[in-house]
Amino acid sequence: MTQSERFDALVLGSGQGGKLLAWHLARSGQRVAVVERRWVGGSCPAVACLPSKNEMWSARVAHLAQHAGQFGTITGPVATDMAKVRQRKRDMVEREIAFHLNAYKTSGAELIMGSGRLVAAKTVEVQLNDGGTRLLAADRVFLNLGSHALIPAVPGLEAAGPLTHIEALELDRLPAHLVVLGGGYVGLEMAQAYRRFGSQVTVIESGPQLMSREDPDVAQEMHRILSGEGIRFLVGAEALAVRGRSGQEVAVTVRTAAGEETITGSDILVAAGRVPNTAGIGLEEAGIRLDGRGFIAVNDRLETSAAGVWAMGECAGSPQFTHVSVDDFRIIRDNLAGGRRSTGDRLVPYCVFTDPPLARVGLNEREAQRQGIATRVARLPMAAVLRTEATDETDGFMKVLVAGDDDRILGFTAIGSEAGEIMAAVQTAMLADLPYPRLRDAVIAHLTMAEGLGPLLGNVPPRAA
Repeated sequence: MTQSERFDALVLGSGQGGKLLAWHLARSGQRVAVVERRWVGGSCPAVACLPSKNEMWSARVAHLAQHAGQFGTITGPVATDMAKVRQRKRDMVEREIAFHLNAYKTSGAELIMGSGRLVAAKTVEVQLNDGGTRLLAADRVFLNLGSHALIPAVPGLEAAGPLTHIEALELDRLPAHLVVLGGGYVGLEMAQAYRRFGSQVTVIESGPQLMSREDPDVAQEMHRILSGEGIRFLVGAEALAVRGRSGQEVAVTVRTAAGEETITGSDILVAAGRVPNTAGIGLEEAGIRLDGRGFIAVNDRLETSAAGVWAMGECAGSPQFTHVSVDDFRIIRDNLAGGRRSTGDRLVPYCVFTDPPLARVGLNEREAQRQGIATRVARLPMAAVLRTEATDETDGFMKVLVAGDDDRILGFTAIGSEAGEIMAAVQTAMLADLPYPRLRDAVIAHLTMAEGLGPLLGNVPPRAA
């Protein structure tokens, strides 16, 4: 075997947690190498979080322009130039690449572009993108492998060349009719964006509701809002077969409670879940155990079954959010320094960047019922928040769960303007173990959306006698 190059730390994958850890260790004087197949900085700045929100903002501008008359601004016909939408996104990605390359340079961590495979304990062979191989070994190995879009086993689907979010964000043309397989978070974000750009959009969801993790009232409100923008939904619909080619013409045959139906469109987008990038890279041979779903099995300190090997982010089964990968980095960083950080004691929030957005932290009603936790539930329509009188952003509602036997806030969900910012205030109160009356009675600035927390929490029922 070729003599290996020695490093103090080797990071396989340059996602959010991996690159932050690499830069941290390199700045502390360690010799660090990062192996990345394709995306400098990982998928978030290149093909996922930032690019998708960039294009969704362009879609929001298009929507506001189309409805400018509602606010007294008179415009002519509105059209979207998808080439310019794409170029704006690409310009942002180029800025991100430059930022990341500079961060690698200034930190001292070496970025190696190529495909890595574990060939022995803590030893990685890299097939370099520009040709040749390198053999790298390290005292510590950190796996930040990410995931990729699942293509369901529907006859004809793979042959149709479906779009995933990556290809959808590279379109310089407007699909005449976009068929979206999957009514989860990514599917809804992309569906709304392309509807606002001007496409006809149909969403096919196999489950009994959109956004399967959410309470039924939340899913129903999102369904209502997006249907109002002209998106057609088929819920409880099983895709049976796909014919044609995405970008030309596709036909999707589905089975619903009403019988079979064929949806004909120009393009098909798959947003039906994610698969960890753990297959075929030598994990098992290196003593790294996977769970039944193909994710790397880790303990609450993100240690794998192999000594000296950690995993973080989506490949380790962490919630699939960039901010969670950042916290995975902090857990590993602090524990390497002698700390006792754990994944078991964190409160994970998330946002879905539809317009209006969805935000949630903590338990929802369904989870509380499943866990046998008694709660008191309060709701407030967004139309009751005074700011919406000024902005006409009246869609949606807020919902809070308070413990049945004390005044702890256990969970919060909102669909509405600035939902994520409102959620951050509730999350802070939860982290501080603040009894809900303290937040209810806080003096919150007028006119803000967070001002609605007062009346929302004023609706909490009294404790049972």
